[in-house]
Parts: sequence; C-alpha cells; structure tokens
Amino acid sequence: MTEETFRHTPVMPDEVTRLLRPERGGVFLDATIGGAGHAIRLLETGSAVRVIGIDQDGEAIEAARRRLAPLSQRVRLIRANFRDLGRPEFAAEVDGVAGALMDLGVSSHQIDTKARGFSFRPGTPLGMRMDETRRERSAADLLNRADEHELGRVFRDGEERRWRVLSREVVRRRKIRPFSMSNDLVAALSAVLGRPVQEKRKARLFQALRIAVNDELAALGEGLDGIHGRLAPGGRLVVLSYHSLEDRVVKRALREWSAECVCPPGLPECRCRGEPLGRVLTRRPLRPAEEEEARNPRARSARLRAWEKRLADG
Repeated sequence: MTEETFRHTPVMPDEVTRLLRPERGGVFLDATIGGAGHAIRLLETGSAVRVIGIDQDGEAIEAARRRLAPLSQRVRLIRANFRDLGRPEFAAEVDGVAGALMDLGVSSHQIDTKARGFSFRPGTPLGMRMDETRRERSAADLLNRADEHELGRVFRDGEERRWRVLSREVVRRRKIRPFSMSNDLVAALSAVLGRPVQEKRKARLFQALRIAVNDELAALGEGLDGIHGRLAPGGRLVVLSYHSLEDRVVKRALREWSAECVCPPGLPECRCRGEPLGRVLTRRPLRPAEEEEARNPRARSARLRAWEKRLADG
C-alpha cells in the first residue's frame, strides 16, 4: 500500500480548524486520524501545535506515519480504538489536550479497497472489520448467524422500511446458501422490493451493517466520555458524524454535558453536579457547503457538532 492509497479529502476542514482554534497552540487529539488530512491542517497552523493521532486501523496508522514524517517531532501515533481513551493507561498520553476531533464513519480508502469488504459494489466480500486483527464477527458472520430479531434491528437502524421482510428473507436464503459477498445482500433486498435497489438505499443498508459489525454506537458513547475527561479546561471537541444514529449519540452527550442538572425527574432537590460542564458551540449541526459537496460527494451526509469544556473545572 502506498501513501496515496489512504489519502483522502478531509471533510469540512475550515470549519474544524476554526472551531478547534489550533492557533492557541497545545496538544490536539485526532481520535480517527485516517489519512491525516485534518491533522495536517492543524499542524500547519503553527509550530506550537502537537498532534496525537489515534486509529484502530493499522493501515491508517502506517499511512499517517508516512504522510506526517516531515512533522514527526510534533506527532505521536497510537493504534487504538477511541473507546479506550478513558482507561488509565492513556492518562500520560492524552490528558489535558487543548482540542479533540472525532471524524466518524469509514474512510475513502476502506471503501475503495475491495478486500476490506466495506462496499456494496459487486464482488465485494462481506467483511467490514475496522480493526482487521479482531477475531470478532464479520458482516458475513452477522448475516449468517444473527437471529431474525437482531437482523431486523440492524436493518431498521439503517432506515430500511422493509426491515421485517428483509430479515426473514435473509434467514430463508442463508439456509440455502450462506451470505459471503455484497451481491448476496443486494439480491435479498432486491427480491423483497421486487425491483433493482437504488444506490442510496444500498448505502444506508451497508452502513447500518458496518455500524453493527464494529459496535460503533457503543464505542462512540464510550469514546465521547473518555475524550471529555481528557480535555483541558477550555478545551474543545469537534465531531463529524455521517449517520442519524451517530449524530443522535453525539447530540445527547453534548446536551447532557451542557445541562445544569441531570438528576432524574421527580427528585425534590438537585443531587447531581448542579452546573454545566461546558457549552455547546453549534446550536444546530453544521453542514458542508455546496461547493465542498461538489468536490467531495462523500461529505454530503456530514454533520458537525462542537462543544467547549468550561474553564473552571470542578
């Protein structure tokens, strides 16, 4: 793999840079460094900026290492899942960061590399593991082993209106021949619909399958909590999400951190912290400009939310 194969166009780089304010200097955490596009932008704002880059994909880490080699004295790369950032072993590495970025979803490289199994293009194996060292189930494993209820939940989360019928169709088909390729799932959905499947509908379905395979929503919740604990007072978090389920998790976390009281309803008096932990910087999610969408079609579904930790911590 060459460096170019993992390089991708960073989504909303101007907005990310403006909200993180790297001109202040300090250590910034890129929790999904991928092709290092955002990291480059942060590092280029000044010599006082340092970046800690994290990714669970080994190919991403190696590509970032090559691309960031000229700036290696200001870069630290760690192969890990951002859900682990709350663990004590990360304290020395990432405590007190000035800002953090989470660019969720899948990279262009992962989609375009057929062997990784993220695409619905014909002839693509049903893989979808973000971390290929894991021995956990692939997309094919999920389709061949999950019960009808779990399959229905995955398809429903993918906003597939015929999720009940599709889950039954998958169970019926796998008794005849196991699912192994993208064509198998597309054929099942096409049979349910009675017509060829539109590209947008395929994309939603395969995205939901990927999220389930990698346990992405639970990982996101844990990662948000971990990063919140690592931010310095006044530190900022920027999150780019590409799916309504991801965005919902992010929105809920930022809103809870910004609330004065998070006690359950009905308590006679407040027994929680009694003050907000910070403030939301984006009342509504920011979306890419039309010009960016034209240059980078994969940015179209992006939603950007940002939050700032309060200065007086605790």
